[in-house]
Amino acid sequence: MIIITVKMSDIYVKGLDKLVELGLYPSRSEAIRVAIRDLLRRELWVDGNPMNLEREM
Repeated sequence: MIIITVKMSDIYVKGLDKLVELGLYPSRSEAIRVAIRDLLRRELWVDGNPMNLEREM
């Protein structure tokens, strides 16, 4: 995995911490990965497959 740095407002961090506290995700990182995956599925991927992302990298 690649490490990236993200700046976000306190309210988002508190929300992430609440999801972890409730046991819905094991860590902030996992919650963020799930959110990004869902965003990409909705906005970019066709039929669950990345649209040529491997070729661009």
